[in-house]
Amino acid sequence: MKRICSILLAAALLTALLAGCGGKSGGDGKSGTLTLNVYNWGEYISDGSEDSYDTIREFELWYKETYNQSVHVNYDTYASNEDMYSKLSSGAVSYDVVIPSDYMIARMLEEDMLLPLNFDNIPNYENIDDGFKGLFYDPDNLYTVPYAYGIVGIIYNANEVDEADAQSWDLMWNEKYADRIVQFNNSRDAFGTAMYKLGLDVNSTDKADWDRAYEELSKQRGLLYSMVMDEIYNIMESGEAAIGAYYAGDYFTMLDAQAPGVDLRFYYPEPTNYYVDAMCIPSCCQNQELAEIFINFMLSRDAAVANAEYTYYASPNKVVYTDEEYIEDMGEEAMEILYPESGDFAEQYNKLAYRNLSPEMLDYINTLWENVKIS
Repeated sequence: MKRICSILLAAALLTALLAGCGGKSGGDGKSGTLTLNVYNWGEYISDGSEDSYDTIREFELWYKETYNQSVHVNYDTYASNEDMYSKLSSGAVSYDVVIPSDYMIARMLEEDMLLPLNFDNIPNYENIDDGFKGLFYDPDNLYTVPYAYGIVGIIYNANEVDEADAQSWDLMWNEKYADRIVQFNNSRDAFGTAMYKLGLDVNSTDKADWDRAYEELSKQRGLLYSMVMDEIYNIMESGEAAIGAYYAGDYFTMLDAQAPGVDLRFYYPEPTNYYVDAMCIPSCCQNQELAEIFINFMLSRDAAVANAEYTYYASPNKVVYTDEEYIEDMGEEAMEILYPESGDFAEQYNKLAYRNLSPEMLDYINTLWENVKIS
């Protein structure tokens, strides 16, 4: 998990969602307005701000013109995969489209939380690069459509951080920068930073490995300014903090909005997390056909390019990364960081991406995580 503006998607509409599954959502036939409930990461879609393409509005207009039927999209956001999972698994709400990360998709599939897709309604799926099909979280390409992908890196303020220190994960534990460091406020990413630093397998089933990572995070705890998710934008842009690990695309959003006196830079520590976020339909979906039509629209040229430009995330959609206007608009630095030529993405992804863990291991990690937060 996002060209992004520095403010949150405040336009996300709170909705009275049905608790159960089955049936179609909203509307009363062809004469009424259909409702589509979308749940996505914060700041992860072109929303019309700063004269950008308004993806949701354009979908509503396109649907009306194409099907002579009105549709209203309720668009809600979450800050982490774990937040999304907790809300959806509670059964208290219903969504039609969600966009989780790979390891969370695998977990949701194991728990029968996703519906298989009818690709007859998603002909633009052909735009997805073959290198993003058949991945571990959906090996038979039945449940997901890749939306964005990327690599986790470290963002730092060069006006405060010595260049010689900005080489590895060690920067996140450097005592020289105490109270100037921010860490992920979710268990998987935070533990990931520690395990990559220690050279441990981020998908280890050995509790001793997680204990070692816990000790590393505990050592780091006293050096932190804060533990954050979307709050990192304002914190890094304003210079409140000087160092933070985050998703590569977000660096450019912060760069665009950095305050005078802040000089943000970026690098990939090795090894690090490679991830894919994908569109899928939860089992509590109220209108699967409408959800699939929305997914197909998201893969169309105008929507896909606009979302990739706005979020600054790499796209698995061929119509995006081969588009000359997109390449020119993004610029050389962004293209080099988002689409690095060194190494094979799929190879690195298969080796370093988070995988789904057993319920027992997840419970153990969550216990360690709670202890980290209160330490």
